[in-house]
Formats: sequence, C-alpha cells, structure tokens
Amino acid sequence: MQGYDVVIVGGGAAGLMCAALAGQRGKKVVVLERTAKVGKKILMSGGGRCNFTNLDVTAANYLSANPHFCKSALSRYTQWDFIGLVAQYGIPYHEKKLGQLFCDNSAKDILDLLLAECSKGNVTIKTNSDIRQIDGNDRLTLDTSLGQFEADAVVIASGGLSIPTMGVTGFGYDVARQFGLNVLPTRAGLVPFTFSDHIKDISNRLSGLSLDAVLSNERASFRENILFTHRGLSGPAVLQLSSYWQEGETIAADLLPGVDTLHWLLDCKKQQPKALLRTVLAEQLPRKLVLELEALWWKEQAEKPLAEFGNKLLEQIATQLNGWVLKPAGTEGYRTAEVTLGGVDTDGLSSKTMECKTRSGLFFIGEVVDVTGWLGGYNFQWAWASAYAAAMAL
Repeated sequence: MQGYDVVIVGGGAAGLMCAALAGQRGKKVVVLERTAKVGKKILMSGGGRCNFTNLDVTAANYLSANPHFCKSALSRYTQWDFIGLVAQYGIPYHEKKLGQLFCDNSAKDILDLLLAECSKGNVTIKTNSDIRQIDGNDRLTLDTSLGQFEADAVVIASGGLSIPTMGVTGFGYDVARQFGLNVLPTRAGLVPFTFSDHIKDISNRLSGLSLDAVLSNERASFRENILFTHRGLSGPAVLQLSSYWQEGETIAADLLPGVDTLHWLLDCKKQQPKALLRTVLAEQLPRKLVLELEALWWKEQAEKPLAEFGNKLLEQIATQLNGWVLKPAGTEGYRTAEVTLGGVDTDGLSSKTMECKTRSGLFFIGEVVDVTGWLGGYNFQWAWASAYAAAMAL
C-alpha cells in the first residue's frame, strides 16, 4: 500500500495544476495518469500553440446547468494569475484575436511550466496507471495496475469524452455515480456540424473555403469564420454554436454580417443595371460560394441583368444571404470535439472547494464537471481555476 496525502487522477491541465499547488503547500501528492504521457491535450491544443487563457473571462462564457457555479472559482484564480505565472517562466505569448492568448513557440512551454511547478512541490507522477476501483471507507483507497494507493483526499481530474484516440474514458463519471452524485447527460461540444442533404454536396464542393459570418440559433449568436469541409461546416463560429445546438434544430448563417443586403442590392440595381447578380455579389463573397448560391436561389435569372430582377426577388435573396437557414444532420461527435458538455452535476459539489458533498476528501475538477467554456482559452482557465479551488481546500 502506497500512502499519500493526495491522489490526483488524471495528468491533464487541471490535474497537473492542482498537483503542483497542493505539493507546494506541503502535501505529499501523486498524479496517476492512465496513458503513457501526461498533458497530451495541452500539447495538441490551439494547433500546437495552446490557447492557455483569455483576457476577458466571465461566467457568461460558460455553459452549465447552474450558470452561477463557476463564479467563485473563476474569481479566486483569474486569467491574470495564470498570465503572471506564464510571465514568471518567461514564456513568450501573443493575443491572436478576441482576447485569446497563445504561446509564440509551442504548447510544450505550458506543459513544461506545469511539470516544473509539480517538481517544486515534489509531486510524484505515474503514467500507465489504470485505476480499477476506488473504495471510500476511512481513507480513500485506489486499486490500480501499479498497486494500491491510499490517501486522505482524491481529486478526479480525468477529463471528459472528447477525442477518444487520446485514451479518454468515462471513469470520472463512474466515480461520481459510485459516491451518489448525479451525472448530467454528456454530448460533444465545440464540434463541427455534418449535413446529409444538398448542403453536404455544396460543402464538399466548397471544402477549404472560409469566410466571416454570423452563425446563430434561438439561444446564441457568434460572429467569426465559418469553414466548409467535406462533411459540412467547421470554423470558430460553428464550433461555438455547436455547444448551444440541439439535434433536429435549424441554424442561420448571415453571410454578409453588418450589411443591409437589400438596400445594397437595390443600390447595385440602380448603379449597375446591366451587371449580373453574381458579378456584384462576388465583390462581397468568394466567387465559388456565389456560384453555388446562384444555382440554389436564382438559377433561372442567372444570365439576366440586375435591371430585370424584381424588387421582391431581390428582397428574397437578401433575406437568404442575411439568414441562410441550415439544418445540420448532426455533429462529428466526440471524435473531433474539443470538449464534453454535461458531466458531474454541480449540485453535488461545493462551488468554493470542488469537494463532493456526499463524501469528504473527494474532489472533481476540470472538464469532468458540468462547466464548459467557449472556444478561446476559457476551458483552460476553468482547469486552472477549479484546480486552485480544490488545492486550497486540500
């Protein structure tokens, strides 16, 4: 039996951060990572540059059944705290857009920072450690492929179900249920949309084409790039909206955000009566896209000059350009999802400490909890903040 003050299950962003902080507070800490390497998701995030936080973090940037739950942790360990840590290590970084902070060099800089912090706290890290069972009698006991571990506290930082090729499992949810916690239904978040109708064919033909657009549904709206793919739509605006989308719903794409398209088209008709509609639209949109829309919406008038377009038809086309209604067949699922929505119900946890209300000494942090951030560094900030909240309570 190997005895520790704290066992941390999961060597990702939240787990390593919590281990480092607890170790530096004098606790004897071990991190048990199921796969062969810690920090895999950190290394692949942000295209290998790790979007480690955002300059503007509020509770409004998170989805949860309890939208207030994240406020306490986020206020106690802010983006500025983590930025300060990054600065201490002299890691060069830049703001890409919308407050998103990325490493100049590599995501490895962030992983190295966390490992250095763990080293300062004399944290033991064990990889390839598959946990078979957790027992919670007096002390918490873990039966693993590396033997038995006993601890006063166990922190579950095992992540969600996104990107299964990295060896993720639903282990954290199983532990939550074992100790009487509710687990809310999970689904893929920050994930591309797929289509099965004619939009799939259009997307396939336009694959690789990207443009600025506003994507919205009844619950949310995001203005960023959308990207046509072989299977459907991706890009930041799509990933953001996917977290607010339910199966069977439609979405709307404004292809000319900020443009009063009808007024502009009527003006074009007056100024360039002999021009073709595709010609004037190609001033605003990629020509390949315009040709697809022409085949979809005004095929019969394709060779007619603008002067011959009735105002009613122009109004109809303008409405479609500012609100193209699309119905996704689904999403690409956990295979490419950046996060998992849902998870351990926050009603069973203390918002101040992340400790389980039904079993003292058991904590849940990071993605396994029902708190999911927007694209743009918010999920890393939740990892750092929830890790801090638990570490201060250990």
